[in-house]
Amino acid sequence: MPQNGQKIKCLIVDDNLIARESLLALTCHVDDLSVVKDCENAFLAYNYLQNNEVDLIFLDIEMPGMTGIELTRNLSGRKNLIIFTTSNKDYATEAFDLNVADYLVKPFSSQRFLQAIDKAREILYSKTEEVELENGEFIFVRDSNIVRRLRLDDILYAEAMGDYVKFYTCDKLFAIHTRLKSVEERLPKSKFIRVHRSYIVSIQHIDTLQEGGMVIKGTFLPIADSYRKQLHRLMNII
Repeated sequence: MPQNGQKIKCLIVDDNLIARESLLALTCHVDDLSVVKDCENAFLAYNYLQNNEVDLIFLDIEMPGMTGIELTRNLSGRKNLIIFTTSNKDYATEAFDLNVADYLVKPFSSQRFLQAIDKAREILYSKTEEVELENGEFIFVRDSNIVRRLRLDDILYAEAMGDYVKFYTCDKLFAIHTRLKSVEERLPKSKFIRVHRSYIVSIQHIDTLQEGGMVIKGTFLPIADSYRKQLHRLMNII
């Protein structure tokens, strides 16, 4: 993955030539993006990725032979971030279940494109590689060559996104290359609870519970039905 000052290596995958050229033109205006390859179908992209590393993939969904969603599943376990670029809104739910970085609906504005890049950049540049707990009060994450200490009480919630887990605090985000289940096993169950396939929350930071979810510091997070009863029991709701 890129370090600060390095280019983010990008791959464009779309069966429409104009769409590929439009994306290429947009990326040319962002200094830290470098398109290393563009592919007209998912098979070419899959073969390219067997021998080449990229950081970010701009991926169309509806393509002949193999769809973008099928390619994403075939790339499971790799470190690539994916931004879907599609003219069809109907795949949004399925796409976000795959924890992609963003979902751009064509035609999208340059502002919306930059928002997606900001989201991907935030994950890539805050990537950490290790999680350790000590004394039940702190979590230690290795960010490049620096070990940073986070107070458990400062963590609002953790969100799964592909091969990463993002830790949110009041003023910062840390993304680590791991699985949410691994994080769940390490966090103390007296303070944190899984509420969704993509979320673990800090119990003490829950502001309100409402239909279908909860609010933490102004952010709405979903609660899956399979976790609701356990959450209510742990919170001792009357």
